[in-house]
Amino acid sequence: MRPISALVIYLFAVFIGGALLAPWLWHLVQLFPFPKIAHAPFHRFLDRAFLILALAGIWPVFHVLGAVSCREIGLVPPYGQMKRLLGGLLMGFFSLALVVLIEIAAGRRTFNQHAGPHQVVAAIFAALAAAAMVGILEEILFRGAIFGGLQRVLYWPVALGISSVIYAFVHFLRAADLPGGITWDSGLILLPHLFDLHAFIPAFLGLTLAGILLGLAYHRTGNLYFSIGMHGGWVFVLKLFGALTVPSPGIAVTFWGSSKMVDGWLGFLALLLTLVVFKFLPLEKRPAYVI
Repeated sequence: MRPISALVIYLFAVFIGGALLAPWLWHLVQLFPFPKIAHAPFHRFLDRAFLILALAGIWPVFHVLGAVSCREIGLVPPYGQMKRLLGGLLMGFFSLALVVLIEIAAGRRTFNQHAGPHQVVAAIFAALAAAAMVGILEEILFRGAIFGGLQRVLYWPVALGISSVIYAFVHFLRAADLPGGITWDSGLILLPHLFDLHAFIPAFLGLTLAGILLGLAYHRTGNLYFSIGMHGGWVFVLKLFGALTVPSPGIAVTFWGSSKMVDGWLGFLALLLTLVVFKFLPLEKRPAYVI
């Protein structure tokens, strides 16, 4: 099976399969005494169904795209790689922290006055957990498997562009819900409503640029450590930003962005600046141990 065909089938299976799986997840959760989870919006079950199928399909995709070892998808032993992980973490953190400082200085967002010490500590730990989980899983999938597999059969800039667009597309989903009860086809009905084309620019451009940055980190270093660190740094800032700040009334989201930051022109410019800085970093490849 050709890699492009395998990739199309994989994405189709994740989205359509996830739409069919979500109602079953919803009904399953209703059997347990966890009201906070059971009463969550249905689109959250759809998101989890997408994630479950995406993770379940990682290893088959690895093999179809030609990967025969963990090293070939960028997973090498951590010996000698901690500087790259930390470097990526710092670059990700400071690139979006700059956006946070500008927005607060300009009065476009303010600190949440209702967040006490316990909420702040909880937000920090939640952000750390999300940064670790998202950074590792998404880099293995999007950079290690998809980009790594595509560049085996395509010129690497083309593979970088395709994988970055896929990354942006998957992250372009918005929260949406349907009225009424949950039936077997609720996920299929909700699926078209998850894509908000009105926010295509600059949100989709910002997400694509983020994918390009992460892909370039993987390509230049030959492994996933720098890209995992940078991705984790972004997620950490985004989670804290959303939990501990609130937007000012009348904010122009197109320029300043929402709590996601990268969906505004300011976030896009910050990523462009990060790309310029990234070009001058000494990230030459080194021989890696096979695992």
